[in-house]
Amino acid sequence: MSHVKIVLKKEQVDEIKAICKAFHNDEGELINVLHKVQTFFGYLPAEVQEIIAHELKMSVAKVFGVVTFYSFFTMKPKGRFPISICMGTACYVRGAEKVLDEFKRHLNIKVGESTPDGKFSLSSLRCVGACGLAPVVMVGEKVYGRVSAEDVKKIVAEHND
Repeated sequence: MSHVKIVLKKEQVDEIKAICKAFHNDEGELINVLHKVQTFFGYLPAEVQEIIAHELKMSVAKVFGVVTFYSFFTMKPKGRFPISICMGTACYVRGAEKVLDEFKRHLNIKVGESTPDGKFSLSSLRCVGACGLAPVVMVGEKVYGRVSAEDVKKIVAEHND
């Protein structure tokens, strides 16, 4: 996998350091720091992880281990409209896989990828907690319930300005 080196702006580095400081540069606050930084930055590339490791006085390997362990964290930028398909039991049984396949086909991307224009990204989740609405799709914070493969085109069109 090739890695495109990103160059962080001074303001971004300062913000990452400020977030670490807000949690007292405490190694025990790593997950909170990562959440806050990902909310600010959008994702957690290697360059961002290195700053966090340095500020919290811990190894980059340990930070990387946490980022890759928890599915919430991402090392790839998300699209402006991140699409998540729930793959929990209720959603899966009610056809979530067909819905996911249709999103992949319609957007021409795989899970974990973004469209070339940066508009959409695709991921799957374990459980949204809206099992009565299965299968569930989220676009950003918006929840769509009882989604069928036929609804995919309409959902994508809603976010195409």
